Amino acid sequence: MLRDQGSTADSFVTKFRLLKEKLDERGETHLDAEYHRELKVYINRLYQQTCQKEGFGEDEFADIRETEMSNLNRLQKMKNSISYKKEKHKSKHHHEEWE
Repeated sequence: MLRDQGSTADSFVTKFRLLKEKLDERGETHLDAEYHRELKVYINRLYQQTCQKEGFGEDEFADIRETEMSNLNRLQKMKNSISYKKEKHKSKHHHEEWE
């Protein structure tokens, strides 16, 4: 939604609110991984900054767009580093069978 240049503040708020409501309906699952904790904090913070902010409009949306895309990129890197470590260990374990 943030990467789509055709996205407006109203369409962002509408879609984000809908997604957040669906997420909240699922109930909370305790996940202790750093990525999951950071993702939860990010979603709640962005929801407060956008959907719960009175008068959130195009100017504010334009102001936060680049910053939030950087924050999402940081979260994606965190997630990828975890899967990279898992793949690295799988590969190492696989090679032990050859010896």
